Amino acid sequence: MSLFTIKPELRRLNLKHPLHFLAVGFGSGLSPKAPGTMGTLAAIPLYLLVSGLSTPWFIGLLVLGFVAGIRICQSATDAIGMPDHGAIVWDEVIGFGVTMIAAPAGWEWVLAGFVLFRLFDILKPWPISWFDRRIHGGLGIMLDDLIAGLFALFCMQLLAYWLG
Repeated sequence: MSLFTIKPELRRLNLKHPLHFLAVGFGSGLSPKAPGTMGTLAAIPLYLLVSGLSTPWFIGLLVLGFVAGIRICQSATDAIGMPDHGAIVWDEVIGFGVTMIAAPAGWEWVLAGFVLFRLFDILKPWPISWFDRRIHGGLGIMLDDLIAGLFALFCMQLLAYWLG
């Protein structure tokens, strides 16, 4: 599969449709290799754009992104006709954002957040795996990444405290 080959089921998406474009992380989820990782990489510039917000505003933006994400992910799932397709990466965008709540400034913290979030999102330790198996549709797509983000957030805050 070449870098620009689109999987047949993804041809059902309309990237001019705002929900579909957001669902695939502005196109990052269309990567044939590691779409979740690419979606998380695409989240970094978005994080940097809003990282100057106060913590309450940042969390409010994430809550809005999570709630909207249920509809965004469900719309893409309906179009693709497959549950939780790897190309749907809006959940990674929000999960990474959750990881970065109140993170210290600096590229090393962005890197740590990226690694920790991907680790929890890929490995899906309990209870992330429990939610991933039992909750489906747009909510299920969003929920396991929210919880992975919370696990990574906890680790980030521990690191920040220890390295204080």
